[in-house]
Amino acid sequence: MERVYNFSAGPSMLPEKVLKIAAEQMLNYEDSGQSVMEMSHRSKVYDEIIKTAEQDLRDLMNIPDNYKVLFLQGGASTQFAMVPLNLMTKNKKADYVITGQWSKKAFSEANLYGQARKVASSEDKIFNYIPKLDKSMFDPEADYVHTTTNNTIYGTKYHTVPDTGNVPLVTDMSSCILSEPVDVKKYGLIYAGAQKNVGPAGVTIAIIRDDLIGNAMDITPTMLKYQIHADNDSLYNTPPCYGIYVCGLVFKYLKELGGLEKMEQINIEKAKILYDFLDESSMFKGTVVKEDRSLMNVPFITGDDELNAKFIKEATANGFVNLKGHRSVGGMRASIYNAMPTEGVVALVDFMKKFEADNK
Repeated sequence: MERVYNFSAGPSMLPEKVLKIAAEQMLNYEDSGQSVMEMSHRSKVYDEIIKTAEQDLRDLMNIPDNYKVLFLQGGASTQFAMVPLNLMTKNKKADYVITGQWSKKAFSEANLYGQARKVASSEDKIFNYIPKLDKSMFDPEADYVHTTTNNTIYGTKYHTVPDTGNVPLVTDMSSCILSEPVDVKKYGLIYAGAQKNVGPAGVTIAIIRDDLIGNAMDITPTMLKYQIHADNDSLYNTPPCYGIYVCGLVFKYLKELGGLEKMEQINIEKAKILYDFLDESSMFKGTVVKEDRSLMNVPFITGDDELNAKFIKEATANGFVNLKGHRSVGGMRASIYNAMPTEGVVALVDFMKKFEADNK
């Protein structure tokens, strides 16, 4: 069977070039006589893999020297607890902007450890927009402000970085990291699950400013302390070795492509193809306020549940898989992360046009 166009929200598709390299090296990584899956994380060979991966990520994102790069486990969901346990330690307060299910969960988790305040929310319109934010809305005594940069389920994205003054900005960048250039200096902490845009499920990336490390609550488990992982170069315990290796291959792929500036250009072009069709279609409609649309996740509907189901079934049969929308939105969702080729989006739009013509 030929490879399908996988529009899954995550785990999502990886660049074919990366998969081929991983396949070629599966049994024997660079004449080591072993697979990366088998080698010790304490070995010289693996030490080179993880250090190179970190440096390539630093190069791609232009990460300043006063930020640590950590390769962790537990997904972004573990970060929902790890962030307050390590950062909500001075005034026991934090501000949260609620723009979807994941930020709601992060907010709920933070309230277990201190006073989390809901600054703004777009839940009143099923999270189809990003609330307008102003510096005056944030508590200057908050230990941090938390946002979710791109909302996977609802297809919204912050197109400007909120001004939080002197309060550190923390963001969950799981579904848009590496899709465009980011000014890391504007954030105190960036975290992201790798399974959408970077690598296989099992790796979590955290990019944290040095001054935010080392202040964990006394109750913080050892494995949830940023300082433990920073002091041990992400090797305190056995890390997700193979996942980090694949992430490293993706970093090299992006550097060879031309970096994040080039990736952003490609992503803008891909998204425009799909959004332009949705804006013109008489059957399919996007669900997000135009100014807050994501380049990564595109939810859309027909307005008829039976027609939605028919479309998903026929799309799957034609090699366009994982298009079913999240239950809270319904309809369809096309996740067009970095690895989705432009021709995949063009092919999807062509199929949508044909489906519309056949179902008038």
